[in-house]
Amino acid sequence: MFSLIQLQSFVAVAEELHFGAAAERLNMTQPPLSRQIQLLEKELRAPLFDRTSRKVELTDAGRTLLPSARQILDMAVKTELDVRRVATGEAGSVTIAYTAIAGQSALPRLLRRAADEQPGVSLILRELVSTDQMDGLVKGTVDIGLLRPIVARPGVVSRPLMRDRLVIALPADSELSGEGALPVRALEGQPLMMYSTAEARYFHDLVLRLFASAGAHPNVTQYASQVPALLAFVEAGLGLTLVPASAQSFAPAGVQFRELEPSRGVKDLNRVDLEVAWNENNTNPAVRRLLELLETPAEDESPV
Repeated sequence: MFSLIQLQSFVAVAEELHFGAAAERLNMTQPPLSRQIQLLEKELRAPLFDRTSRKVELTDAGRTLLPSARQILDMAVKTELDVRRVATGEAGSVTIAYTAIAGQSALPRLLRRAADEQPGVSLILRELVSTDQMDGLVKGTVDIGLLRPIVARPGVVSRPLMRDRLVIALPADSELSGEGALPVRALEGQPLMMYSTAEARYFHDLVLRLFASAGAHPNVTQYASQVPALLAFVEAGLGLTLVPASAQSFAPAGVQFRELEPSRGVKDLNRVDLEVAWNENNTNPAVRRLLELLETPAEDESPV
């Protein structure tokens, strides 16, 4: 099989039609250049040049080889650059998983940063609840997760990314509709759309703690694992729910919001954290570089 140096030598001679000029172009002496051409002709079993003391010309075989040789050399250069870009995190692919709320808040900002600073990286997006994200991080099917704080898994590390608060989502015709903040006790007895214990344990436990801090008891009538589903229940007039404040940006038109009154216990508890998580054994350079971007907030972002 011929080598790249043989093709480089051939192309230089073919373009210069002069062995001395081609050798100078390749920063080598003429004898080793001639040797590379001879080896290539032997490998291909065909003369590539007609040589006389006065001129050098391509044979039919040489003219046939020239465009393919150029293409092979171009591909070799491109491959080298591609490999280097992947090795430095400038190219490759990263699978990002996110919760429904993160898809409306943290994810768009992350995508903008990646487009600006890692344009050669392909991003594969998957909407998953936090527990499924953790499973994916352990198995290696997810590179980066935007999830709620849950029980850690071996090898998975995380850090805070964003902070939010819960607000009350009400049907437009609710007796609690109005302005101003409401105490948690005002929600007692109202039909509550609640988070699933299996897939949304973080929010489920947070809501229970808020009610307990006020000495109130929730009247749970429906369960769902995702905020959009809970908001759909509210829009249908089935009751109220507590959702992150960032959900107001994509809530249905028939849903109104009120703040929770910041009593002593509620003020301390009403904090919704979003974390970025990854497997510490992940060796994808693009993942590491994307995580570095997340460590430095953009000008329009505030760190946690």
